[in-house]
Amino acid sequence: MSLARVLGAIGRVCIAAGVLILLFVAYQLWGTGLREAQAQRALEDEFEERLEAVLDRAGADGPGSSTTTTAPPPPALAEGDAVARIRIPDIGVDKIVVEGVSLEDLKRGPGHFPSSPLPGQPGNAAIAGHRTTYGAPFHRLDELDHGDEIEVTTLQGTFRYEVREQLIVAPDQVEVLDDFGDDRLTLVACHPKYSARQRIVVVAALVGDAAPAPEVPPASGAGETRDRSPGLDALDAGLSGESASALPAVLLGVACALIWLAAWLLGRLWRRWPAYLLGLPVFLVVLFMFFENFSRLLPANF
Repeated sequence: MSLARVLGAIGRVCIAAGVLILLFVAYQLWGTGLREAQAQRALEDEFEERLEAVLDRAGADGPGSSTTTTAPPPPALAEGDAVARIRIPDIGVDKIVVEGVSLEDLKRGPGHFPSSPLPGQPGNAAIAGHRTTYGAPFHRLDELDHGDEIEVTTLQGTFRYEVREQLIVAPDQVEVLDDFGDDRLTLVACHPKYSARQRIVVVAALVGDAAPAPEVPPASGAGETRDRSPGLDALDAGLSGESASALPAVLLGVACALIWLAAWLLGRLWRRWPAYLLGLPVFLVVLFMFFENFSRLLPANF
C-alpha cells in the first residue's frame, strides 16, 4: 500500500472523528434540550391536571376555600412528580419543577431537593438546575440582581420571592441548604458555565405569608442531635453526574459502525449517494441514542 493511500485513509479517519466530536457537542448543547422540552410538555400537563384537581376540591368545599397560603400541604410526593412552576421574568425562565435532583430528574427540568420544604412553605426551599444542557433552565442565573422577582406556583398557591444575594460556593458546601430561620428560596446551578467546579447559589426571600407545611414527626430519642437532612449531601448529585453502565453505549456505538458499514457496502454494490441517503436517517437516530448513553459516562452535563 502506498504512503499516499495510508495518509489519505488517516485523513479520512481524522475528518470522521472530528465530525463526530462536533455532532456530540451539538447534541450536548441542543440535542439534550429536545429531550428536556419533550419532558416539560408532559410535566406541564401533569401539573395542570393536579392543580385543576385541587381547585375542584376547593370549589367543593365552599366559596371560602382557597389555594393560596391557606391551602393544606399537598400529599406525599414521589421522585419525578411535577411539584411546581417557576417563573423568573428577568432571565426568561418558565419551567415545571420536578421532585428530586438526580441526574435523571434534572434531565427533565429544575429539581426540588426532597429534603427541603416546598416553595411557599416555611424554611429554605431549594431547587437545582442545569446551566448549559437539558434546556439550560438556569443558564442566566448569574444575571439576577437584588430585588429581582421569582414567582413559584405550587398546589398551595402562587408565591413571590425577591432576590437577596448571590453566592459562589464549592460543591460540598451544603450548608447553603440549611434552615436559617426565615422563609427563602435557594436556586443552585453549576459554575462557571460549562464546568462543575463550583456552584452558583441565588438566595431569594419570600414576600408575604408562608403556606402550611406538613408536620415533622418528633425525634425518637431525648437529647438526640439531628444530623444534616437526608439529601443535602447530594448538593452536586445530579449536577456532577453519576456512574452508569458502559454496555449500552458500547452496543449502540457498534450498531452505528455496522449501519455505516452496511451503507458503504450497499454503495459499492449499487450507487453510493442513494445508499448513503437511505442509511443516514437510521444512522442519525442510533447515533443520537449513542450520544445519550455516552454522555452518562461523563462527569456531568452541567
